[in-house]
Amino acid sequence: MQPVVAYHRVSTERQGRSGLGLDAQRERCVAFAAQNGFEVVEAFTEVETGKGSDALDRRPQLAAALTAAKRRRCAVLVAKLDRLSRDVHFIAGLMVQRVPFLVAELGPDVDPFMLHIYAALAEKERRMISERTRAALAARKRQGARLGNPTNLDEAGRAGAVATAKQAHHFAQNVLPIIQQVQASGVNSLRGVAAALNARGVRSARGGRWAATQVKSVLIRALPP
Repeated sequence: MQPVVAYHRVSTERQGRSGLGLDAQRERCVAFAAQNGFEVVEAFTEVETGKGSDALDRRPQLAAALTAAKRRRCAVLVAKLDRLSRDVHFIAGLMVQRVPFLVAELGPDVDPFMLHIYAALAEKERRMISERTRAALAARKRQGARLGNPTNLDEAGRAGAVATAKQAHHFAQNVLPIIQQVQASGVNSLRGVAAALNARGVRSARGGRWAATQVKSVLIRALPP
């Protein structure tokens, strides 16, 4: 049987805590592998949004899955294409990684060109939904409906700080398994862990290279509250 690395993703904290969607993705990937002569040898799970041009930088588990697939010279398997992204440019960027991708819902014979086509269709659908939503909100505003809940600047600032802290905590939880793998291999110093993360191509929270202080910060943030 051919090895394959599975990647599962949910885009909200609530889904990540409840496991909503993750079990279905795991089952779909395992079933696909069994039906097509593959064996899931490693699996990576992420709780992170797929939006933004820097989405890969904010998804260390996807970066780790790519690294594992390169090491094993095998493909990365996802249950659905949108678990990677609905952004065609993001999909194109993944193709540059020279790691083949398998999408369970599309079958085993979909080549990279077709993945681009499916991604383009998904992106178009997302754009149309967004445009319809904006048009509906504009129509309600013209009719005199009051949209949104006004808040004062202090409340907005506190909300922003909480959101930033949550994002940092989520990133730390996602990258912690990679750090633990590095430590399990015998690398114990913060500087050594940082060097190992850089060697694996894992990006820091800001999208750059790792330093010892950043590793220490992640270890602290990943601690349970």
